[in-house]
Amino acid sequence: MAAASSAFIAALHVVIIFVGARAYRYFGAGEPMARLDEQGSLVPAIVTAFLTLVFTVWAAYALSGAGLLRRLPLLRTGLIVIGVLYTARGILLEPQAVWFLSGYREAVPPRQLVFSAVSLLTGLAYLAGTRAAWSRWAAENHG
Repeated sequence: MAAASSAFIAALHVVIIFVGARAYRYFGAGEPMARLDEQGSLVPAIVTAFLTLVFTVWAAYALSGAGLLRRLPLLRTGLIVIGVLYTARGILLEPQAVWFLSGYREAVPPRQLVFSAVSLLTGLAYLAGTRAAWSRWAAENHG
């Protein structure tokens, strides 16, 4: 699940590059990024391409942790860091939900709740997968 989620997020970032300013606004990159894109700047595309690369590497780490790719460097540390980063982003779900349910729907569009929930679930999948594989990795290092 972790690998599929990161791969989907990477692919979504490629789509954002091609859609442009509307997508930057919709997905929360901010008005400055959208305006730069409208002005023909390459900055939004470069930043988004970099993020695409990051999410692709994260998907590879999940696949490596699952034993579907060769073991990548610093696998355990990488998976923990990735899981913590996704989970930290996902923790925004609670305050966002409180704001949304308190009537501040314009401040927190429903899609932001979805983005936070996906981040939280993805982070927990990375952490659960890492925990599940930990003893297997320990046995490989000592056997």
